Amino acid sequence: MLTLADVRAARERVEAVARRTPLEYSHTFSEMTGAEVHLKLENTQRTGSFKIRGATNRITTLSDEEKDAGVVTASAGNHAQGVALAASRAGVNSKIVMPEYAPISKVKATERYGGDVVLYGNDYDEAQAKAHEIEESEGRTYVHAFDDEYVMAGQGTIGLEIAADCPDLDTVVVPIGGGGLISGISTAIKEQFPDARVIGVQAEQASSAADSLNKGSIQTIDEVDTIADGIAVRRIGDKPFEVIRERVDEVVTVSDEEIAVALTYLLERSKTLVEGAGAVALAALLFEKFDYEEGEVVVPALCGGNIDMNTLTTVVMRGLVETGRYLKIRTELKDRPGSLEQLIGIIAAEKANIYAVRHDRTSRKIALNATEVEIDLEMRGPDHVDSLLGELRGAGYDVEVLD
Repeated sequence: MLTLADVRAARERVEAVARRTPLEYSHTFSEMTGAEVHLKLENTQRTGSFKIRGATNRITTLSDEEKDAGVVTASAGNHAQGVALAASRAGVNSKIVMPEYAPISKVKATERYGGDVVLYGNDYDEAQAKAHEIEESEGRTYVHAFDDEYVMAGQGTIGLEIAADCPDLDTVVVPIGGGGLISGISTAIKEQFPDARVIGVQAEQASSAADSLNKGSIQTIDEVDTIADGIAVRRIGDKPFEVIRERVDEVVTVSDEEIAVALTYLLERSKTLVEGAGAVALAALLFEKFDYEEGEVVVPALCGGNIDMNTLTTVVMRGLVETGRYLKIRTELKDRPGSLEQLIGIIAAEKANIYAVRHDRTSRKIALNATEVEIDLEMRGPDHVDSLLGELRGAGYDVEVLD
């Protein structure tokens, strides 16, 4: 099994390529949770993700013959960029298989780092099957995204940094996809701080590790569907599973809505941009998915910042909806002069800001002398939403809140 000595050996190989990322105390999230929250900002890492650490450690340990033959891997995006950059720096040719629906920003970044990109399959697992075909046909070395002890050790260098920067650590919270990151971090933390807790977090729709721990054997999910594409893996790795069973205290899950809220708070309150996978650790803390004491020193690992701009728009909007900052309503009005003005008057009195108004006189669900109106509103929070809805319904409007 992976050891602290493996992780320390990896640090010597990784530090020439990867940055030592900051650990920053967050007043905002400490006040919100009652814990002493320190954010590990791995989203500021080269390539925007921790994956450069494991990729570098693996590629630098290849033999000369393996380097000459080149490497191949599969990735939803972050591991792809890490392998591409690590291989380019080592003078090794890399071929990267990515799912066809991988965020375009991650595809382009992988190409800029020197990787030859092949788009194949609907998700990571289908891309991985294609990568293994290339491995066999071209004689390349497969660089696994997580089920490799060199990769796991490289990711564990984050744990060494956390231990050095936060000696009073109580709990570290780590995202789980295939399990390489938490395997490395838990090894680095537990062998130095046996009493510290390591909490793993998965997206509800990609919960192989949580399901596997509950059932005592590795479980494969038929389909994954989450905004946290960086951890959207159907099956946890064999090697990480053994480490997780030994060294991780608890694995919890968070919903996409909770991830969106955490991402939005990070952007708005901390001016920190992360991707969905980078927000899951904070989401677990914010939504109390695990127990902790008042004043407990908690380190959520923000593991990546490579979010597609179209995805960011959607996720932030969802986060605003979930926090009562954005409201969409539908109601019916009499189709006569002054009806809309009367409705807007109530909204204005409640000091809600109107983004958009849409009329529909053709709906079969309304009377011929009526019109259906949808309104998008900027709100100040849940209490403001409740107040506005109460005023509208009190005035006789049948108001439907839209998702």
